[in-house]
Amino acid sequence: MAYDVAVVGAGVIGAACAEALTAAGLSVTVLDRGAPASGTTAAGEGNVLVSDKAPGPELALARDSRRRWPRLLAGLRDLLGPRRAAAEWEAKGGLVVATAPAAAGPLADFAAAQRAAGVHAEPVSPAGTGALEPHLTDAVTAAVHYPEDGQLQPVLATTALLAAVRARGGRVRPGVTALGVAVGAAGAVTGVRTDRGTVECGAVVNACGPWAGRFAAAAGAPVAVLPRRGMVLVTAALPAGTVRHKVYDADYVGAVAGGGADLRTSTVVEATRAGTVLVGSSRERVGFDETVRVAVLRELARKAAGLFPVLAGVRVIRAYGGFRPYVPDHLPVIGEDPRRPGLWHATGHEGAGIGLAAGTGRLLADLLTGGTPEVDAAPFRVDRPGVMREAAADERA
Repeated sequence: MAYDVAVVGAGVIGAACAEALTAAGLSVTVLDRGAPASGTTAAGEGNVLVSDKAPGPELALARDSRRRWPRLLAGLRDLLGPRRAAAEWEAKGGLVVATAPAAAGPLADFAAAQRAAGVHAEPVSPAGTGALEPHLTDAVTAAVHYPEDGQLQPVLATTALLAAVRARGGRVRPGVTALGVAVGAAGAVTGVRTDRGTVECGAVVNACGPWAGRFAAAAGAPVAVLPRRGMVLVTAALPAGTVRHKVYDADYVGAVAGGGADLRTSTVVEATRAGTVLVGSSRERVGFDETVRVAVLRELARKAAGLFPVLAGVRVIRAYGGFRPYVPDHLPVIGEDPRRPGLWHATGHEGAGIGLAAGTGRLLADLLTGGTPEVDAAPFRVDRPGVMREAAADERA
């Protein structure tokens, strides 16, 4: 059977693209070498953030996606019913705090720039943080409340998106490894080659997350997408209200934007509906090395207890890690590859993929179907220096 589009990758980005494409009336198949949502998506915290993004293209996509997520989930409930569309959406808001005097000024400046771009960023006095987070350290020197920040359960959200694809006649095929693309005489895509044979289609979407660079190279159009590893701790369940928002130290923004390969950690704390608390975050470029380093986990725990002293005596029940798709210029890659007509990319979101998924899916669907995007697609194009030049350097190395 021939499809209009084959999406390679059944994580949240691939699922969002497939959902938007089927909503636009296209026939779609989704392929993944593993189970849906079992890779990077399963290792995510479910953040839907505007608070950590400076004014620019990524913030524009984040704001668009933040507006879309509640509407998208409501539409899924109408299509699938409330149980199959459950995603544990919480518009809980975020709180960014500075815990050193020198960090107060930069935090205020960052928030002011975001307000000028339309973000709701509300300054909170150090004394006022107790009303928002009673268990927060009294070492806070400045704080900003972001009521637009939200959270969802990433595996549930991805499962709901893929259920919508199936409900519209699409197909989801786990356990199928994509090996590259098939091309016609003019070099345009005619299908995707897999270990189960070639799937004929008019377009292929590379939504392989940290593995997108490998698939793009196999398709004859390399892009500079690399794995960047992160770890998360999970505590035992705590009483409701122990941690009320997504709370992170102001140095988190710098850690996200940093490009070095060395380990960077910053304090991020948030609760789930089950009462457990997620503690992050770490970033390091170690290839696809899955080795768990106890020193990283120890540093995450120490910093979290510094931000929330109540956590010092709480038991950690597990830790998990995953690989985020990192691009040197820190912008997602969304659009058609000019070197290989019919090959589209939707990758490079690093740790923001869950939050940016709703907007990414719609943007890619608009571009592929000839619609008018609501977000400027030019900054995310494939043929920008930070994606193609670096990819060429990787190939030479």
